[in-house]
Amino acid sequence: MAKTLYICYFGLSEPLVQTQVLPYLREIRKDDIEVSILTFEPDLRSRWTSDRIAYERAELAAEGIDWHCLEYHKWPSVPATFYDILKGTLFIRRFIAKYKPDILHGRVHVPTLMGALARKLSRHKPKLLFDIRGFFPEEYTDAGVWPEGGWLYRSAKRVERWLVKEADGFVVLTEKARQILFPNAIPQPDGGWLTESRNGNETNDACSKVRVPRSCRRPLEVIPCCVDLDKFESAIEISARAIRDDLGIGDRRVIVYVGSFGGWYLTDKMLDFFAAAREDDRNTFALVMTQRDKDRIRDELLSRGFAETEFFVETVAPAEIGRYLSSADIAISFIKACYSKQSSSPTKIAEYLACGVPIIANRGVGDVDDLISRNRVGALIDDFSDAGYRNALDMVDALGDVRGRCRETAEREFSLTSVGGVKYRALYYRLLTGD
Repeated sequence: MAKTLYICYFGLSEPLVQTQVLPYLREIRKDDIEVSILTFEPDLRSRWTSDRIAYERAELAAEGIDWHCLEYHKWPSVPATFYDILKGTLFIRRFIAKYKPDILHGRVHVPTLMGALARKLSRHKPKLLFDIRGFFPEEYTDAGVWPEGGWLYRSAKRVERWLVKEADGFVVLTEKARQILFPNAIPQPDGGWLTESRNGNETNDACSKVRVPRSCRRPLEVIPCCVDLDKFESAIEISARAIRDDLGIGDRRVIVYVGSFGGWYLTDKMLDFFAAAREDDRNTFALVMTQRDKDRIRDELLSRGFAETEFFVETVAPAEIGRYLSSADIAISFIKACYSKQSSSPTKIAEYLACGVPIIANRGVGDVDDLISRNRVGALIDDFSDAGYRNALDMVDALGDVRGRCRETAEREFSLTSVGGVKYRALYYRLLTGD
């Protein structure tokens, strides 16, 4: 039986791990692959008792997932990350010596670096899967964390180039990212791609033939952030009317936003959109589900003319998000359109569509433009102004009832089982067999 070690630089209880990492590992398990995962836990000694660790380990073991953890160090940022890379590399080297995994699966750059270094130090040489996800160095410069062209950015780019050379396979989230990183990748008849050879030469026609030279056998998959549609289907079955009654919404138009504010997320522009929508239709209700800044968002809505009975801003348990989304008429997602976001696949987009809610989004984020336009499941903002907001609202109204089309799009583009799971298992098969 093949074995894999998934390396993740997040903690087990973090939402991203619960909603993205573990569901994918369960899908990979369907091909009888032995799955282990290494996470990095903040405040491991103070927050995790031995009993809690044993409990979580037993829960995952019951699903066929073997969990290991190390402590995450946050400060000072750069030395702490170097220290974690060292600890992770040594752990993975010991893991390789003991268990001889067939694949090291690194989620983004830092975990993949740990895997690549550990493999260099090991006799056994597992395949290395670089799950690139996003443009990590550019994200830090676009966010203003690193100066553009500074030594941290240049160092990260050198590491990235080395990892691309070392890796045996790749995952990206968007077609835009594939076109940027692997412009000469060759599509395969049964899906997926083959990338350039390790010596830096681009692929050629030989790579598209049935018998592919081994130097070209580096598979690539484009896998967006998928969701478990069954969970949302069960939420949809619960009447949206019940949520509307609970919140006192009645028949008002509900515009929803799920997620964080600040950073990449254009907080002021989304709040301005809510205000413009209320001006357009005084029966508009703002439904906001967020983990942080709730008081600030409430105050901002009040300052923009909303009464306290015209909005709901709260943290909602993940299992309940689908129920609330199913009560909405329109969803929004405004994210800073910068270079790094061409690689982004916002999970909220999949969640909105899974609940049958059309989307209003800004242009320039991952494959969202093409998704909305091609499937006619919403509208795109051309300019952040009252006129632009009203035009987008009119475009959604002109689509009519698109709930069914939204759900069909979610099934076709973002299903955990028929998209994400299938593509990850196909990638693993190619890595393990060389086909």
